[in-house]
Amino acid sequence: MVLGVAGGIAAYKACELLRLFTESGYAVRVVPTAAALRFVGVPTWAALSGQPVVADVFTDAHEVPHVALGRHADLVVVAPATADLLARAAHGIADDLLTNTLLTARCPTVYAPAMHTEMWEHPATVVNVATLRERGAVVIEPATGRLTGADTGKGRLPEPEEIFAVARAVLRRGGPVRPDLAGRHVVVTAGGTREPLDPVRYLGNRSSGKQGYAFARTAIARGARVTLVAANVALPYPAGVEIVPVGTTAELRDATLAAAVDADVVIMAAAPADYRPVRYQPQKIKKDGAAPTLELVTNPDIAAELGATRRPGQVLVIFAAETHDAVASGRAKLARKRADLVVVNEVGEGRAFGTDDNAATVLDADGKATELSARPKEELADAVWDLVRPLLG
Repeated sequence: MVLGVAGGIAAYKACELLRLFTESGYAVRVVPTAAALRFVGVPTWAALSGQPVVADVFTDAHEVPHVALGRHADLVVVAPATADLLARAAHGIADDLLTNTLLTARCPTVYAPAMHTEMWEHPATVVNVATLRERGAVVIEPATGRLTGADTGKGRLPEPEEIFAVARAVLRRGGPVRPDLAGRHVVVTAGGTREPLDPVRYLGNRSSGKQGYAFARTAIARGARVTLVAANVALPYPAGVEIVPVGTTAELRDATLAAAVDADVVIMAAAPADYRPVRYQPQKIKKDGAAPTLELVTNPDIAAELGATRRPGQVLVIFAAETHDAVASGRAKLARKRADLVVVNEVGEGRAFGTDDNAATVLDADGKATELSARPKEELADAVWDLVRPLLG
């Protein structure tokens, strides 16, 4: 792996990213630009990578580093990728070792931009990012937050753990594969909704949001623009997604329908509460005698509404979390909600909810069933994306 580091203040975060790669067993060659070395020096990169660090095309010229590094890499990650670096990469300028490496690499490339908001939104940067994506590179959307100095906005380098997750997802697919969701807008719902009973209690479920987040991360690695509608999820935001936090099923419905207007794919991985209390008690319900009686009303069926109103060509994937008769229930839901695919998984103690692994049966509208044995949730998400992609045409 090649880790390219451009000259931005966020270069220090690349040290943590490098540690994540090396501790996971990857052999990493760090290629910093001259400007990056003003922030973090060669000894630091060499010590953390355990590899020699070459920062220009003339050092060890007999090894032709500007060709060898790119030719032998399985993945190139540039973090941070400054506006200048993105511009040079988009225009094929090769004036240092890193840009030479980018030109010679025939493996997947991931850019993690970091810059001020105005620079990210400038028309030149917008065109350069679009050019790189069109050529098959994965350019992660920057995070929103504190920038250099007192500035706050979009342009912050995503957290190293999230860049690492995208890089692993790209590597898992293997080879110089063009991101097959490039140019697509994907909406993913995740987590479990909560229906408040009083100021301290709610009706909810055990969904952690891990499977929905896995769909979002793998979609980013496949080049999609991702809107993630997250219901009460206590997980770090995946790098490069637009996050819409929600609490109740009504909020989930409104946010999902709004985001789905121009979506190519909607993945309904969230677990909406089926019922909500008729009355909300503005004060805490006291334990002062007989237990209260709760009167419930049915919540809207978001997936069915999407199925009934979606535009031609939009792909809808729903979930069926069942404790028994899972496949039969899944087939009924698929027909009733007019979805393209239903991901059926059996839930219960130690299964699906809150776990890192998942197993599922995916049913399509033609009656075909695809069995997905237990595997990490990101691998299961990738397997489902493989089934979705042909439906997009």
